[in-house]
Amino acid sequence: MPSQLNQLRQFTTVVADTGDFESIRVHKPTDATTNPSLILKAVQQDTYKPLLIETIKEFPNHSVEEKLDHLLIKFGQKILDVVPGRVSTEVDARLSFDTQGTIERAKHLIQLYEQAGIDRSRILIKIAATWEGIQAARQLEQEGIKCNMTLIFSLVQAVACADAKAQLISPFVGRIYDWYKKQAGNQWVEADNAGSNDPGVKSVSKIYHYYKKFGIKTEIMGASFRNTSQILALAGCDLLTISPDLLQALSQQDTPITRVLDEQDSQQKAINPLVLDEKTFRFLLNQEAMATEKLAEGIRAFVADAEKLDTLITSTLG
Repeated sequence: MPSQLNQLRQFTTVVADTGDFESIRVHKPTDATTNPSLILKAVQQDTYKPLLIETIKEFPNHSVEEKLDHLLIKFGQKILDVVPGRVSTEVDARLSFDTQGTIERAKHLIQLYEQAGIDRSRILIKIAATWEGIQAARQLEQEGIKCNMTLIFSLVQAVACADAKAQLISPFVGRIYDWYKKQAGNQWVEADNAGSNDPGVKSVSKIYHYYKKFGIKTEIMGASFRNTSQILALAGCDLLTISPDLLQALSQQDTPITRVLDEQDSQQKAINPLVLDEKTFRFLLNQEAMATEKLAEGIRAFVADAEKLDTLITSTLG
């Protein structure tokens, strides 16, 4: 019997969620995703610290911001040497509420990739799914720059991203699970909230059925998993981005798995289309405490790690 990881590949495109390209080499995913937290973790390891030093030496007169962008590109290049598909590179989270700033930074990242000989078809620019980020993606997609909309916690965000014709969205399964578990406190019963009943799994399933019901082409990539149960409960999702430890766990199990999400099932569901403008988007997102809180928390966390990367670059200069 093939491993669960190889069985999963029959239904879903497997993506590695890491900046560790040596672990990517082991598990052979199709694509890979990175974010500031993952890059920060990687450059503090002896294996990858030389990339940081090399970047600083190569661009001695560039600003810290520019050095950070070059560091992201170096990681992206290394990852693309290993995966056959695409890599996601994130725009600085400090621009999450700056549409024009996001557009300019995204174009700069693409320019750096192209100068390095990487075709833009292999790059997804990651942008937080705020209203401002979604509008930046709308323009970037029109200019041929593909976007991965991250920090998705609600159908409202997913529909707005689809309206903007974003290439891909990343709904965060584990962080949704975390919020509901924390809210429930001592009332939480793990067995009652596992598999298809997991609140993060339910959120992604809802988005999946909406997209397939209305023929939306934007790809759905489940992200932020806490355990393999969440992953297997979303077998059939367009893509799933998985951390190295969970990729390893799936590769060591051979219990049979089945497809859970199916496009044909979506057609049988009664789903009303959601029509959004800015006011409606902001109001409906505000009405979802979990989505509002986790989006804000996620941006803060990515900003904090971007600032730590800045500090690391500056201290390494000395």
